[in-house]
Formats: sequence, structure tokens, C-alpha cells
Amino acid sequence: MKIKSLIGIAIISFCSANLNAQTPKSYTSSEILLQIKKLNVLGSVLYVAAHPDDENTRLLAYLANEKLYRTGYLSLTRGDGGQNLIGDEQGVDLGLIRTQELLAARRVDGAEQFFSRAFDFGFSKSPEEAMRIWNHDKILSDVVWVIRKFKPDVIITRFPTTGEGGHGHHTASAILAGEAFDAAADPTKFPEQLKYVSVWQAKRLLWNTFNFGGNNTQRDDQLKLDCGDYNAILGKSYGEIAAASRSMHKSQGFGVPGQRGSILEYFKTIKGAAPVNDLMDGINISWNRTANDEPLYIAGTIKSDIEKIITNYSAANPEKSVADLVKLYGVVDKVEDSYWREQKQAEIKKIIENCSGLFMEAVANTQYAVQGDSLKVTLTVNNRSGANILSADAQIDTTYVIFDQLRKNTNAVKTYTWFIEPDAKLTQPYWLESQKEKGSFNVDDQLKIGKAENDPLSVTFSMMIEGKEFVFTKPVVYKYTDPVKGELYQPVNIITPAFVGSAPSLVLFNIAVKNQTKNINFIVQANKVIADSIKLAYNKNYTTITASNLYSTFTKGEKKIFTVPVSNVGLANNDAVLVNGIFTAKKIKEKQLLGQRKISYDHIPDIIYNHVDPARLVNLDLKTEGNYAGYIPGAGDKIPEALEQMGYKVVTLKESDMTPNNLRQFDVIVTGVRTYNTNEWMNNVYDVLMKYVKEGGVLFTQYNTSNQIGPVRAKIAPYPFTISRNRITDEEAKVNFLIPEHKALNHPNKITAKDFDGWIQERSIYNAENVDTAYRKILSMKDPGENEQEGSLIIANYGKGRFVYTGLVFFRELPAGVPGAYRLFANLIANKRVKYVK
Repeated sequence: MKIKSLIGIAIISFCSANLNAQTPKSYTSSEILLQIKKLNVLGSVLYVAAHPDDENTRLLAYLANEKLYRTGYLSLTRGDGGQNLIGDEQGVDLGLIRTQELLAARRVDGAEQFFSRAFDFGFSKSPEEAMRIWNHDKILSDVVWVIRKFKPDVIITRFPTTGEGGHGHHTASAILAGEAFDAAADPTKFPEQLKYVSVWQAKRLLWNTFNFGGNNTQRDDQLKLDCGDYNAILGKSYGEIAAASRSMHKSQGFGVPGQRGSILEYFKTIKGAAPVNDLMDGINISWNRTANDEPLYIAGTIKSDIEKIITNYSAANPEKSVADLVKLYGVVDKVEDSYWREQKQAEIKKIIENCSGLFMEAVANTQYAVQGDSLKVTLTVNNRSGANILSADAQIDTTYVIFDQLRKNTNAVKTYTWFIEPDAKLTQPYWLESQKEKGSFNVDDQLKIGKAENDPLSVTFSMMIEGKEFVFTKPVVYKYTDPVKGELYQPVNIITPAFVGSAPSLVLFNIAVKNQTKNINFIVQANKVIADSIKLAYNKNYTTITASNLYSTFTKGEKKIFTVPVSNVGLANNDAVLVNGIFTAKKIKEKQLLGQRKISYDHIPDIIYNHVDPARLVNLDLKTEGNYAGYIPGAGDKIPEALEQMGYKVVTLKESDMTPNNLRQFDVIVTGVRTYNTNEWMNNVYDVLMKYVKEGGVLFTQYNTSNQIGPVRAKIAPYPFTISRNRITDEEAKVNFLIPEHKALNHPNKITAKDFDGWIQERSIYNAENVDTAYRKILSMKDPGENEQEGSLIIANYGKGRFVYTGLVFFRELPAGVPGAYRLFANLIANKRVKYVK
């Protein structure tokens, strides 16, 4: 960007945003010194695995902060198919959470984050299945793309190709890394990428061997690195940094303690030249690696200039280094190697900003920028150290807003009212803009592939520093003060003028009741004044039906609820249709209104995205026995909503509610997923629950885990059994009835093989094993090539009642409206408070 006179310009651009939900990062003098030291290191390492939390955070921290390499982590998936320990989000929503948790982890350990388009469809027992569902060539092209862009000297996989990693996704990540190691250097492979990048041959591919889960793959003849060093500049060991990074994976319950002392990491060579002493053996990581493109003296000058800056650096007055850093920026501009020139100039620019204490901020007056409405933006610049920085202008659209002279440690503030065009691009994670496949997201823009998230809605500040123009890009943020948490920052999102949501999201009809009618509430929220009025219709099975003939005006922020009767007329047995809201305004042609989904947790920024928010109507043959259900929350699921649709009154129970007299009123008590992992108080109420069962109640227990991540903290059942890690990942696996005459399969609904049609993601997880003879094993099933498993559903009579433990994934199937899952679930919780006959 060229400018007239000695001023700078700030340009605001449209993009979607996801920022840290904390005060923006500032850097101490010691951290700045480490950044300067890194300028003399021109080496890069890419770590490759399958999921968020697969990465070795200790190694990443060591490579980024001790060896000072450019370090990246490529996670093939966003972890969409995992479990959630902090809420009820599943699928895409969980992937959005885990994406932000990975970015939070990288802010701690100093590495960069990348993703492929692979969707985590759940546990896979073979790499062949994983790559078939993902689309092998599609995901291989993504790995090749990241390698060609990142240009790693060394690639490291977390897992081997031989299966010791356990999960099929793990093994597939190693296979794809090996194939991409060669393909990235081959111009005949994915040549369409060469419009933007060049081929790249990494020096070597290594496997970071491990010793966990009873599987020791480390050997004495492997390359070893001690990654437990103490970094005096940062004041932490890499084991401590790694613990803070890994503890960002809160949805997976991966909080870990810091480690101190020597910790060896081991590496086996898979491809390329084997290292003897160091990961970078045979690789020139000095400025001399750029000497093929320009005279050697330039590389030598850069090296000596950086060393001089380090020698003269003042921790008390880092701004004294700004002049030399600006000169260094100009020298680096002469380097012909565009990759390292651009990388190092970006690093130098950031160091100049940090040394000078330059503060730049763009704050909106709301978290939401509404299409067709105005947004007030406050721009602030502060030259806190009094460095040689001249005044700045701000250009918003075509308007220039001129700041006063930048005085030392004085806020220069200007505001601008910014009109958001009616067709401005909505905030939406780029991988959710198009309909996904079963195993992958669809992204048409090649330049977005691999990125962790969208570029933010941003402001670009430009100013003259020591006589040279520099441009800094900062996100537009919404800032507010919480009386407990203090000052908080959130991303600004571009949204539609109105949202429509539906409640409930699932409506069950009983096929035995003809012309059955239930109500759906369409909640319409106006995000701006809608003076030209709107009306609402809805789309049922591709037929538009008017919900309200009257137009309705809205004030800004106003919500109105349209209650709409819907029926099962025209719905066949086990039929399911979607009901969507339709928006009509007098000045706007008819269109489908989008809903907005917001996910909020303290450790990550708010996640907001647009989606069609339909209600699902399901017509099924469902009989129930019982009316009153108690629910004990666990990690989070949507079972209470399912119970309500089945006709139950549901009461959420806490520890103080667990008394014999109180529990006697319930026909059934259902525990949420991982209830015994997440609530230590369950051990205190074991006797009360067993008394409840003995007196005729039904205790229905969903899966729990029994491992180092989420140990069972209490006794669960009247008779012993253990919880395994066994699971059935094939959602279409044949289900065998071990006791066809058992009431669980016959009363009040006759269960057949068809009731297992249409299940999603998997059949069961964390099945029971080593069960006492008091239990009856009801079902068996298996994944391809394996033996039958009989622990997905066990039932025992106890006194007048019964106890049920199941690994069957009702927490996935019921919210998805799978008819057979509802019928089986109804049988398992059916209770007339009489003895359940075997």
C-alpha cells in the first residue's frame, strides 16, 4: 500500500472471526528476546496426526521454543465424532469446540494449527475404512497442500502405519503422511495446486514412537531428544508448557499436571535420510540456506545484524531495538527466497510492534453486525513507549478518519458508524458453507483448505515507523466487562436481519393416533428494526403452509413466538420429515430464514454460526409404560428432551434430591452419559439408588468410561461387572437377539431387526464385560472381521425392580429421531412398579 505524506491508513475488511475469549496477548521483554533469537533459525517441522489431542504438546513446545523452528500441527479431523465431557454438543458442534481448543493449545505452546477436510465420523477399527469414508484422494490432496504451503524440513507422525495406534484414523494419518511425503514433491500429483504453491520435498519423515496404553514402541536404537529442558527465558520447563497446552482440551477431560525433569522423546525414521544426532541433521537452518538465490554476503549480513540486535537488546527498554529491527526488515526484503523472506518479515514486524509497545484496537459496540444496519467502530492507537512512529489515518470504506499526532502513551481515538451492506457475507466457518459428505467437508476455495478458521473481520493499520511504512492487521472485536471475570473480548459476527428457530427440535407422533396434532413454536428474533413487516410460513415435506396470514413488524432485538399446529397426516410408519421456517417481507422476496447457533464456554471464544433450524417430525409405532422419570445429568446429552417427547414428565435430580421418599415417585431414573465419571457424589447415593431399585424402580445407566481420563468414581450396579473399551463402530452391524423372549425385546414394543435400521455413527461404546451371572445379556453384534460382543446391553432384576447398563448410543440416536432406538428405549425403561419377569 502506498501513502501520501507521512501518515498511515487503517482499512476494514469483511471476513468471519473467531478470537480468544480473553484479553489479547501481550509479550514480556523476555518473550520478545526469544522472538528475536528465532529470527536466525530457518528450519521447520510439521507434526501430523488424526484428531485434536493426538499431538505431542511437549515436543511441539520444545521445537517451537527451544529449537526455535517454525512448528505446525496438522490434525486431519476436527474431532467431531468424539465424546464431550463439558456439554451436550455432538458432531459438527463438538468439532467447532475442539477446533478452538486446539487453537487455545497452540497459543500456549507456540506451534501453528492446520486441518484437512476430513470429518471425524467416529471410532474406526481400520485405516481402510477411514480412508474409504473420508475419500482417500481428497484428504491426501489436503495433506499435500499443507506440506507444499508450510514447506517443512522434517515431517513427524504421532502414529505408525502398522496399527499400534489403535484407532483406524490414527493409522490412516500415518499412511497419508507417508504418501504425501512423496506426492508433495511430484508435479504430476495434484497439479492444480501448483497455481498457488510449488512442489516440496521434505528431508525426512519420522515416527514419534511412544510408550503408553501398555504399548511400548520405543527402542534404544532410535533417535532421542531430551524435551524436558527448562527455558529460563520463559520461566517454565517444556513439560510445564505442555501440560498447560494439553489442558486446553477440556471437552475431552484432558487436564494434566506439569512435568519437570529430563523427558526423552524417541523417533524412528520412516522415509528420507536417517538423522544421527538431531532432527535437522544435514539441513541448513541458517540464513545461508537462502544463499542460492542471492549473494552470500546478504545472508551473512542478516545473521550478524540479528546477533547485534540480540547483544544490544535492553529488557528494560525494548523500544531501543526498533530502529535496528526496521533496518533488518529492509535487508531481509532483498532475500529472493520468498518463503523465508515473507516468514521472517512477518516475524520482524510482530517484534517491532512488541518492542515499541504499540497498541492498536478496533472495538465494535455490539457482538453482531447486522446486514442492512449500522455498526459503531471505535479505533484506538497508542504509542506507549514513545517510539519514532508518526500519526495514523483510518480508511473505512472510502472515508478517511484522521488521527491526531501520536503522543507517547496517549490514546488516539476515533469512531466511525459503518453501514453493513445488505448482501455482506455472513459469518460462517468456511468448512460449513457447503453441505458435507459423510466423511468430509466440501470446500471449493483452495486457499481456505488447511486453515484452522476463517480470517477475522479485521482492521488494517498502517503507519510510518523509523521512516518506513508498516501495516498491521487487527480483528474487530466486541469488548465488555464482566463483574467477576473482568474485561472480555469476543469476535464480531455478521448476521442476518432476523433469525428463526424451532422448539422442540423433534416431535414424535404415534401412528396409532390418527390425525394427531402437536404444536411447534417458531421463535423469530429481529436483529434490526423491521418496519416493512414480515410474516411466517413453514415448509413441511416440500409443501409451504402459511403459519400466520398477518404481517408483523419488529423492533430491534424483539422476539415473537408463532405457535403452529402440525399433524401426522400423510406421514407413514417410521416416516420423518423436516419443518423449516419461511421468511416473507413486503420488500424482500420469500426465503428460508436461518437459525443461529451459539456455543459459549469460558476457555474458548463464543462460537456462532448460521444454520437451517428445522423441527423433525417422526411418526412411529411407540408404546410406553410409565409417566414420571428422574434424570441425573452427566457430561451432557439430550435424553431429557427425548423422554418428554415420549410423554414422560422429567425431573432433573441433584445430590440433595436423592432420598428414598423422593425417589419412590419415579417409574424410572436415567443417568446421563458419564454420570459416574463426572459426579463424585454418586458414590454417596449408591445405597439410596439400590433401595429404589429393590423397591420396584428401574435404574437405566448409560455408558461410563473406566480409564485414566475418566475413571468411574462410584459403584454403579447391584451386581459386579466391568466397563471395557470395547465398541461396535459399524452403525449397520447385524444385531442378534440372544434371548428373543426377553421382555426387553417384546414389551411394550415388539423389537425386530428393522428397529436397528437407520442408526448413526456407531452401535455401542464402552460395553460391559466380566458380568455377574445375575445379568442377562440381551444382544450381540460385531464389527467386520471380529468376534461377537455381548456386552452392549445387560439387565438384572434386583428385588422388585431392575438395573440396566447399556453402551448402546441412545445419546446419539434419540436426538436424531431414529424410530427403532425410541422403541427399544421405551422397553428398557418401561415400568408399572411390578416385578420384571425374566
